Amino acid sequence: MKTDWLTNSWYRPSLLSWLLRPFNWLYRLIIWQRRQAYRYGIFKQYSLPVPVIIVGNISVGGSGKTPFVIWLAQYLQKQGWQPGIISRGYGGKADDYPCSVHLDSLAAEVGDEPLLIHQRTQCPVVVAPDRVAAGQQLLADNSCNVIITDDGLQHYRLQRDIEIVIIDANRGLGNKLCLPAGPLREPLSRLETVDFTIFHGESDSQRLSMQLQLQQAVQLKNNNLHKSLTEFAETPIYVVAGIGHPQRFFDQLQQLGLTIIPHAFADHHAYTETDFQFAETYPILMTEKDAVKCQGFATENMWYVPAEAKLSPSLGPAIDKKLREL
Repeated sequence: MKTDWLTNSWYRPSLLSWLLRPFNWLYRLIIWQRRQAYRYGIFKQYSLPVPVIIVGNISVGGSGKTPFVIWLAQYLQKQGWQPGIISRGYGGKADDYPCSVHLDSLAAEVGDEPLLIHQRTQCPVVVAPDRVAAGQQLLADNSCNVIITDDGLQHYRLQRDIEIVIIDANRGLGNKLCLPAGPLREPLSRLETVDFTIFHGESDSQRLSMQLQLQQAVQLKNNNLHKSLTEFAETPIYVVAGIGHPQRFFDQLQQLGLTIIPHAFADHHAYTETDFQFAETYPILMTEKDAVKCQGFATENMWYVPAEAKLSPSLGPAIDKKLREL
């Protein structure tokens, strides 16, 4: 993956970021005007007949929304709720929208993240650029009493009851400027209006946190074959990651004592067999999100590493309580 010079300028002192600072204020003005238009009814908002939970972020790039959505859906199921999930389906190009996700759906059509979420939770998932249409289709086809929106914090056309923001605690929010001078989609003050702010990778018990715990590796060609990650320490391994922040995955594997040869791709990269034509026959590890796009050409030396989200113990009951109050 080529170095993104603009993105890098957001996370360290940069002349480029300083030169782009006037556009930060222009962007903030546009965002403010848009929010006011929805607030005062100039732009129409649509509500759905069940509670809507938005899971999003205020910065560009990966922050861990997908593993959190999986955790949240599974938690709500255990509490007796019937959650459904809607998503933009970024990276997929379906013939028609809204599009329901099935176990045999192709990531190229519905997007890698919605497909992974459906596989992990068995919850109904519908994708569409228009979140309102996706929600309406979801409720028409399924018996759901709560909707989780994967991303969509800035999709104000859809009214919401609970807003949850995920922040990458390792990278933070950079220079805290809005696009294109910084990584923010909305001003930092937006965090004051959301219901829950969760710091991915945070260990401070004073704030809501999320940790991703890597599980046993699973062979792509035969999902019944599992292998402890420590068993890969005997030889170098190729590690492939096409996620928002690949370095986090690389670091986790290195902390386990593995000798890795990292290959980072752009988020939502559409893999082909040529991406895996390496010089040696070392094992290949990838994330579960990458794996849903590689099943068609999987080989016996290709493995994926599921990750389970561990959240602050107080978060689940707080969300459940707020839903029941609605």
